[in-house]
Amino acid sequence: MNTNRKVPLRKCVATGEMRPKKELVRIVRSKEGEVSIDLTGKKSGRGAYLTKEKEAILLAKKKNILSNQLQVQVNDSVYEELLKLVEKEN
Repeated sequence: MNTNRKVPLRKCVATGEMRPKKELVRIVRSKEGEVSIDLTGKKSGRGAYLTKEKEAILLAKKKNILSNQLQVQVNDSVYEELLKLVEKEN
């Protein structure tokens, strides 16, 4: 039997595109209010997804999208870490 597996889709908060979960990176706010990058996709807390593209990350930083989605102030270091992660993959 050939069964097609359902691919989980998530929406990028910057571009609004629906994409497979593996093409996105998850940013998590913990209960303590700490913001971190979740490469496993399994950390507990409020999450937001961003496309693994430089333009999407810069747009999120410019419009303060992550701060609004996670309802906490996001440091520039998180955006810098995201940009390094994207550059490594490309």
